[in-house]
Amino acid sequence: MARYTGPTTKISRRFGQPIFGSNKAFEKRGYPPGQHGPRLRRKKSEYSIGLDEKQKLRFMYGLMEKQFRRAFAKAKNQRGVTGTIFLQILETRLDSIIYLLGFAKSRQAARQFVNHGHIRVNGQKVDIPSFEVKPGDEIEVKNSTSSRQLATRNMEATRLRNVPEWMTRNDEAFRGVVNRLPNRDELEPSINEQLIVEFYSRF
Repeated sequence: MARYTGPTTKISRRFGQPIFGSNKAFEKRGYPPGQHGPRLRRKKSEYSIGLDEKQKLRFMYGLMEKQFRRAFAKAKNQRGVTGTIFLQILETRLDSIIYLLGFAKSRQAARQFVNHGHIRVNGQKVDIPSFEVKPGDEIEVKNSTSSRQLATRNMEATRLRNVPEWMTRNDEAFRGVVNRLPNRDELEPSINEQLIVEFYSRF
């Protein structure tokens, strides 16, 4: 599967926030990239603002445009608030769940963790990062020395990051459960999903 492998600091500086997690380089230069970055005050069109919001969210979850559009189309076809449903779909991908449970330090690392076969969902091996996790599903790190050693290191590295309230984690069993879907106030606060809905409504 194709994925973004370019410079992460440049992307974070473009959007004015650490898109890929903690970044010391971004903290030193938290202004747009380029020669005129520190003084750049360009007025943006509504289209440009919507595009930026869409791209920011896409980079956060590490999706290519085709995957991102597919998730949006799925959200649009469901009953409810499209923007919130869209964010829930992204947040309950298996790779996102692994990241939020602390079994991986980043979503990119979580995707690799899943791809390499370290994860079981309801007792069955799942190696598809986009797998849709549903309320009641049990996610467990495979009972092997290598898998659990890796998970242990990651849990230690992410111990300051709390597991969201809509999930629970059993550290000793290397297991997590999705109790319910997250509410909007439990999802990414820096995203204005309505801008993304309006952006896609143009096409």
